[in-house]
Formats: sequence, structure tokens, C-alpha cells
Amino acid sequence: MLFWAVLSVAPAVQATQLSAEEYYTVEEYQKKHPAQLRTMMRFQTLVRGGATPVTRNLPHIRIAFIHPGVQASDYWQRSAASFKARMDELGLRYELLEFRSRPTLDVRLQEQQLREALQADPDYLVFTLDVGRHKKMIEQVLERGRPKIILQNITTPLRSWEDRQPLLYAGFDHISGTRLLADHFMLNRPQGGTYAMLYFSQGYVSTMRGDTFKAFVHPHWKLAGTYYTDGIRAKARQATLDILSSQDVDLIYACATDTALGAAEAMEQTGMQGKVLLNGWGGGSAELQALLAGKLDVTVMRMNDDNGVAMAEAIRLDLEGRPHEIPVIFSGEFVLVRKDIGHDTLEYLKKRAFRYSGWDDSGTGHLTESNTAAVPSQ
Repeated sequence: MLFWAVLSVAPAVQATQLSAEEYYTVEEYQKKHPAQLRTMMRFQTLVRGGATPVTRNLPHIRIAFIHPGVQASDYWQRSAASFKARMDELGLRYELLEFRSRPTLDVRLQEQQLREALQADPDYLVFTLDVGRHKKMIEQVLERGRPKIILQNITTPLRSWEDRQPLLYAGFDHISGTRLLADHFMLNRPQGGTYAMLYFSQGYVSTMRGDTFKAFVHPHWKLAGTYYTDGIRAKARQATLDILSSQDVDLIYACATDTALGAAEAMEQTGMQGKVLLNGWGGGSAELQALLAGKLDVTVMRMNDDNGVAMAEAIRLDLEGRPHEIPVIFSGEFVLVRKDIGHDTLEYLKKRAFRYSGWDDSGTGHLTESNTAAVPSQ
């Protein structure tokens, strides 16, 4: 237990960026480990199906769930809600310690939360990996071998962890989602154009969603400028105002929900809505409402709740002594959604994407409430 209490913390936390070369893409990992493809496909079928309750007495477990859910994107909250709902349907006995924070800005808080979570000696840890400090934090746990780790919102295994990968990488492949957006703009504007890039923060998400977009659309689309927003709506709004006042662009490419919503506010303020293209990224409650209001032109919508289901099913398989049935990567499905989408089609997609976390008829996203221990961010 001493290790949990003395998890090392750097005097000054640096939200350093990991390079793309440090990861395997999904395709690269499948090529290096061809047997994983079949395991991934079987697991996908398990996740998309209904729950099959356990039939034997499995141990009561403790799970530490640390996520940056304090943001406009409801991906993290819905993933937690669907995880808990599937765990309950499976009939697993568990205690959940849930900790929330802001993305990137709260790296020091996340370290504090990790120390507190590990002091409770959990059997499983659900965490994420976006910046360099996360990597160092995770490596300390991997070296000890307990708790078993599930990493959310990342589907690209680290090359340096080849011999000691976490139990599961769970999420929606950022490269695949970005490719859908890039293909959409290339198809609808084959003559190309000029765009500005609104990055999230200096980390994994910006690399995978932003830098890959630049590569996909080059040389047909010309990059006019890049801005880091730290996922803060006000920063994205100001960056967009600066762009619109000084440059002639056809598209503002946003790497995240808060970034897209801040840009939409600036475009509405300047009367540029409908004149400059703007995308969302993720297709959660806030984005779909903005899309239907004409504030966004297009987004990639995750079949969100499959993420939480995948984590629950991985734990179930592990407890049943079937870890060989757990793939290293679970990568969920995306659907491209345009602002002119039909009502019936959108309702169908919402029911699929939010099958556990819910959606009410008024169009306002509804998340299932739960009674879990939580340490919110300040």
C-alpha cells in the first residue's frame, strides 16, 4: 500500500505532447498482431448485443473511474452512465469510485485523484492518456501489475508498452473519425479551399484529430493558421473572431465539442454563420442541438454508449478467467451527420448511440443519474 501513497509527482506538471510515432494505429497494430482482428470482431459483436447476466458467483470488485468529464462534450458522462448500466445488467458486484476533472488543464488534479484512487487499492482503474504526464502516471501502475488498467478515448496502443499493454484501450478511433470529415469536405468541395485549424490542447487528441486532418486534405485545402484553445469555449470564440477579422477562410476545422461551440458563437456574432463551414467532433447532445439549429454544418457522431459497454464486458470476461477474449483495442463506430439530416434518421442514430445513457423527446440530452462516489474538479 506504500506505493499508492507515494506515487511520484513532478514539482511542475508539464502537459507535454506525445508524438504520433509513439503509437500504433489500429491498422498497424492489427497487421503486427493479426490474431487480434478476429478477437476484435468477436468482441464488437458482444458489445453491440444485449447483456447476458453472469451465471456464477464472481468476486465483489472495486473500480476507480477517473475521467475529464467537466466539459461540454457529454462523451465521458455517457460512457460512465453506460458502463454502470451494463455492469448492473451483467449482475456484477462492484464499488465504483468516480473522479471528474477538466481535460488537460487539470493534470495536477488528475494526479491527486489517481493517488487517492490507488490508496483504495482498486481491482480496476479506468483512466485516459492525452499528455506526457499521463503516460508516466500509467507506467508506474503498469510496473506494479495492479490494478488492471482500461484506457478511455484512445485506440492506439503505445509502442513502448508492447510487452505490458493495459487490459483494454477503449474508444473511437480519432483517425477514422477525422477521415470521415476530411472525405466529406473533399467530396463536397473538390476544388478545395482555405481553412483554419482550432486545436484542442497540445496533446493526443489534437495530434490525432488535427494533424491527421491536415495530412488527409493536403494539398487541396490550404492551411491559413492554427490556434490552440485548451478546449475552452471562450478561447475558441476569440480565436475565431481573430480569424474572421484577418483572414478569408472557407472552413474552420474544430477538433472538439467546446472548440466547435465557441467558434459557432463567434460566427453567429459576426454574421458569418452559413458563409464559413464549421464542423463538430463527437456528435453528443450539445453538438446535435447546434447542428439542428444550423450552427454546425457537419459532425462525426460516435455510437457513444458502446464505449461504456466495452469496458464492462472486458471486466466481466477478465473476472470469468477469459482474458484471451478481450482485444487490446475496442474501437467503436462513427456516423457522419450533416445539418440537413432527416428527423427519423437522427432519432434512429440517437437511440443507437445513447441506448443506455438516454435521450429525451425534447431534444435535450438526458443522462442517467447514479449514486457513485465522486470527487469533482474545482
